[in-house]
Amino acid sequence: MEYRVVATDIEFAEGPLELPDGDILFTEIRAGTLTRVSTDGSRRETFATTGGGPNGAAIGPDGAIYVTQNGGFQWSESRTSSGQRMISPGPRPEDGGYIGGQIQRVSPDGSEVTTVYSECDGEPLKGPNDLVFDREGNFYFTDHGKRYGRQRDITGVFYASPKGDFIREIIFPLEAPNGIGLSPDERTLYVAETPTGRLWAFDITAPGEIGDRHVVATVPAAAPLNYAMCDSMCVDGEGNVLVATIINGGITSVSPDGATVWHEPLPDRITTNACFAGPDLRTLYVTMGAMGQLVAFDDWPTRGHRLNFQAEAPPA
Repeated sequence: MEYRVVATDIEFAEGPLELPDGDILFTEIRAGTLTRVSTDGSRRETFATTGGGPNGAAIGPDGAIYVTQNGGFQWSESRTSSGQRMISPGPRPEDGGYIGGQIQRVSPDGSEVTTVYSECDGEPLKGPNDLVFDREGNFYFTDHGKRYGRQRDITGVFYASPKGDFIREIIFPLEAPNGIGLSPDERTLYVAETPTGRLWAFDITAPGEIGDRHVVATVPAAAPLNYAMCDSMCVDGEGNVLVATIINGGITSVSPDGATVWHEPLPDRITTNACFAGPDLRTLYVTMGAMGQLVAFDDWPTRGHRLNFQAEAPPA
């Protein structure tokens, strides 16, 4: 499928979402900022500065933007043979650049950034990664943890109120949980593990309560390593889970029963996230982290599922 490039020179793109006026907002993890851009890329501005490493982002019931703050990474940079800059995240910074894992609230106009949570039951958050709001107005989020050489944090999934009055861990342990999403009927919680390439499905028995679980699929691998990893995700209107994939860069669509898995390749081996936008939710915006680009598929084969608190986009 063909795509168009909306924005370039992004300091590791993640967390795309549609704003009420139709603009697209994304996080720049390396820069510690949230950036907004018009759908044609003609307007672009810094929306808010969070510091650290803003990762996933979602609009809450109060119209504010909630950010999973991973605290920051060490970074490496290289150039391809064609001169394309490639940036990659690494372990937790050792030079004081790590601000700690947090859930942050960014006011609707971007002028104020506050910390909602930095711990759960006395245990510090390590590297929150992605989040999704349910109909109740609360949110599920993953803590991806941090890597230290060949060691890393053991982490899980949390359920919390945007008001700051409760947070609890509901799934533990998982292997570096990353993307998270809800089925359209909100009976299933999807979680993607990065290093295993597995997409998990958890039955939701009540808001914030988990029942049975199973692996829906493992994302298809890429030669020559025969390996692929998961990043973040979104869900379409038919209930398919669209997982951004690493190593085998692109978007992998997985049907709810795992029977149908297909992969749309992209040139970035660290494709990080995706969201549906537009009046008909037919445009899929995808963040490519290493290349630092936001791209758009203007006629994705399936329509998106409108997220809770995602406003109806104005007509094009």
